[in-house]
Amino acid sequence: MGTILRNGRLLVNGELVIKDILIEGNTIEKIGDGLEIADHKVIDATDKLVTPGFIDMHVHLREPGFEAKETIATGTASAARGGFTTVACMPNTRPVIDTPETVKQILSKAKAEGSARVLPIGAITVRELGKELTDMSALKEAGVIAVSDDGVGIQTSQVMKDAMKVATGLGLPVIAHCEDDSLAEGGCVHEGVFSEKHGLKGIPSEAESIHVGRDILLAEATGAHYHVCHISTVESVRLVREAKQRGARVTTEVCPHHLLLCDEDIPALDANYKMNPPLRSRRDRDALIEGLKDGTIDMIVTDHAPHTAEEKQRGMELAPFGIVGLETAFPLLYTKLVLEGSFTLQEIVERMTKVPADVFNLPWGTLQEGAIADIAVIDLETEKEVNPEDFASKGHNTPFTGWRLKGWPVLTMLEGQVVWQADEMNSEGARQ
Repeated sequence: MGTILRNGRLLVNGELVIKDILIEGNTIEKIGDGLEIADHKVIDATDKLVTPGFIDMHVHLREPGFEAKETIATGTASAARGGFTTVACMPNTRPVIDTPETVKQILSKAKAEGSARVLPIGAITVRELGKELTDMSALKEAGVIAVSDDGVGIQTSQVMKDAMKVATGLGLPVIAHCEDDSLAEGGCVHEGVFSEKHGLKGIPSEAESIHVGRDILLAEATGAHYHVCHISTVESVRLVREAKQRGARVTTEVCPHHLLLCDEDIPALDANYKMNPPLRSRRDRDALIEGLKDGTIDMIVTDHAPHTAEEKQRGMELAPFGIVGLETAFPLLYTKLVLEGSFTLQEIVERMTKVPADVFNLPWGTLQEGAIADIAVIDLETEKEVNPEDFASKGHNTPFTGWRLKGWPVLTMLEGQVVWQADEMNSEGARQ
């Protein structure tokens, strides 16, 4: 028995068009008007936006090793509630994702317990220590889609160059956390207004941009596909823009919190505002918005990084870096960027679907006949308050508590199967 998604509002060339979607098995069979097939389940999507399932190329699922923070089951449940059907998990677990066995363990767990598709990213160096390269060929064979030492920057240029050579030969993108430890070590917030006010050691912008510049030169020398993690500074945006103009294989991503907040917005010594890279200056935030608008920045990711409440209560200097983001990403972007006029709805949706799929050569991210039926249904009208107690994630560490937002996902389908739906869809939105 198939499914008909009835009267959804689809984005077609920037316009919202009401259509039905017929799903057979895991595939979108037909998009049209008035589709009726006996014995098919009907889901009423009237007045709801229907998009491809979102793709997040930067999340921390914490398993194995940090299950008190998050598990594959809770992390992918959080993804599904946020409209995400595909997430790429970073390798800074324990053990690090640096062996084929760990890759296979994650894929097996995700298949058994996951509510979203999980794409493992393998480590560049053994145990992410920045010294010995992993067996990238074996990691790729086991199922990784890229390599990264996310969480730490690779400090030695020769190690990064060697890694790029190997990864390029295997067709693996190199995803880099850009941070010069000699500049950033000991910092907990951006070196700027907030750090000066509270007497905290800051992380200067050049701690990131120095690595971005170095790695762009190495990527040009090796032909690597080099992807910059969670870009945050005006200098980094300029370097990426110039590299793209030269034709370098450089791509990058940005997080909602860096688009919406700056260090001046931090209200107090609240570690829910502590992430890495930190909230930068207003000038940096403006550069990120401009870079996303003009295509210098390719995609939006969440850098979903759950921690326990006890860890985040240690204060700004001692608490770990990171916030959760999967369940609030689209509502934040829709309310603060689309409704306030900085971006069109299509621009935001494409940077969360088609663009990451194209950049990483993934077979998802579109809503068309013959495509895999990864679908998000979104209520653009109902305004709700961000309440971490309602999250599916184990992590409640967010700076957005209490924000009133529109654009909440209400149903998510993965390969034609409903993996999450809100109460209103349970009671009113589906019928046999």
